[in-house]
Amino acid sequence: MTVPLRLTAAPGKLGAYARLAKLDVWDYYLALPLAWSLAGFTPAALGLLAIFGPGTVSVVAGAVAFDDVTGYRDGSDAANYGPDSPARRLARKPLLTGELAEAEAVRFGWLATVAGALLWALAVLVAGAPLWTVLLAAVCLAAAVQYSWGLKISYRGWQEVFLAGFGAGLVLVGLGLGTGGMSGFALVQAVLFGLGPLLFGVYSNTRDIEGDAAVGRPTAAVLLSARANRLFIAGLSVAEAGLITSAAGLGAAPWWFALALSPTMLLRLAQLRRGVGLGDLLGARLLGLRAHRVTTASLVAVNLIIVLGAGS
Repeated sequence: MTVPLRLTAAPGKLGAYARLAKLDVWDYYLALPLAWSLAGFTPAALGLLAIFGPGTVSVVAGAVAFDDVTGYRDGSDAANYGPDSPARRLARKPLLTGELAEAEAVRFGWLATVAGALLWALAVLVAGAPLWTVLLAAVCLAAAVQYSWGLKISYRGWQEVFLAGFGAGLVLVGLGLGTGGMSGFALVQAVLFGLGPLLFGVYSNTRDIEGDAAVGRPTAAVLLSARANRLFIAGLSVAEAGLITSAAGLGAAPWWFALALSPTMLLRLAQLRRGVGLGDLLGARLLGLRAHRVTTASLVAVNLIIVLGAGS
């Protein structure tokens, strides 16, 4: 059993549960405004996302709670968040600090997951969603629960696929609820959104190589040599830029799409220089978070311009 690294607990446990749910990391939730913009900013789509959104927060909260329990049990969190970590960083793991017991975290994980599943089911029923939306939502739910629990897909070499696929799936499910349809341009935007969590996750994984390797969590950073991992990260960044620049030529995006997404490509260059060039992994992760948020804002702006242009 991992020995708790005690911190002074805040009054009550609400703050500890909020940190267990990682409510301060809201980047997956940006799928909701992006899906609304793809649905044309309609009131009907907004109403459905008002049901799907809280469900998404609950599903993610359950997934990260189970991830913390697994990391606590196998010792990887203790290795990656050791006693020399800054107090603010260590406080993100309330099981390690002793603010929550393992049973409390497991119970929270199941309650959050069930609540999320019920809200997603309600959104599907209200929307009368097509079969592809229902199936994709079911896959997203199952993958989130099984990420570090049950099948533990992140311990079987699927972590990078999940990081990108879950984000893309949220966008497409939200769009399916709002309109029942999907276009090539929507698929491009969903993939770009999904690459966001992946392109800051790979830097975190590189920093956590020792702890992940010790518990048999085969991330790309663990499996690849240092040089191959750097090439993998660079390749993902190039693939994202390639998708942005080729989307218009493939007929899936307006001609000015690459210009609108140029801030994303500039931030990716800066991120590569910081993480791969200078070895500042945490700095590169932070730039990745910013790049993801800028990308989402740019995509929403693109969709707004298209909607306004169609209405003029």
